[in-house]
Amino acid sequence: MKIISMIPARYSASRFPGKLMQDLGGKTVILRTYEATVATHLFDDVFVVTDNTIIYDEIVNNGGKAIMSKKEHDCGSDRIAEAVEFMDVDVVINVQGDEPFTDKESLAKLIEVFKDDHDKSIDLASLMVHINNLDEINNPNTVKVIVDQSNFALYFSRSPIPYPREEDAGVTYYKHKGVYAFRKEAILDFYKLPMLPLEASEKIECIRYLEYGKRIKMIETNVQGVEIDTPEDLERAKKLWK
Repeated sequence: MKIISMIPARYSASRFPGKLMQDLGGKTVILRTYEATVATHLFDDVFVVTDNTIIYDEIVNNGGKAIMSKKEHDCGSDRIAEAVEFMDVDVVINVQGDEPFTDKESLAKLIEVFKDDHDKSIDLASLMVHINNLDEINNPNTVKVIVDQSNFALYFSRSPIPYPREEDAGVTYYKHKGVYAFRKEAILDFYKLPMLPLEASEKIECIRYLEYGKRIKMIETNVQGVEIDTPEDLERAKKLWK
């Protein structure tokens, strides 16, 4: 089984433009993420795939591998699908470019899902973290996920799900970490299928898989890390890096 990692990297992020080129301990955020992914030694290859020559040059000039997108894309999955369409790979791990604290343990768990899935019944896998902070649960920038008893995703939302009408029901809330593992066939299907209303409303790309009947296996991890979505996140990351 050939397994690679793709790191989609868009320069003009809406909430924090240019965040991937911000300094984090003497190197840019995107370079830190790339190096952390390579350092896991889990992949046959690691690429940054980007729409911007600044990010492309940053990776290549520091000895890394990068691919320039040929088209404009609305989401990272589309960007990855274009890049891997003609590659000889079986599984693709999507590591977000704004997660410089990407850890080996969580990525290894995703890979194991496919090594154990002999009948190829799982289309993709992703990570979730238990959360209990009410501000985080109610924050629309935090994507929540609910799962069935086998930890397959039922739905993702920016709203608190489930809604706590009965506060003593013993519900566990999970935050979705935007790290995905795809079978190549699943991500190419995603690329060819149009966006439907639920994805368009929530602006959460993995909802498209659910709307088209794909199965997403969720893996719980205890590693929170820091996703750099805002300048405040960057300051937290700098403190953690020190």
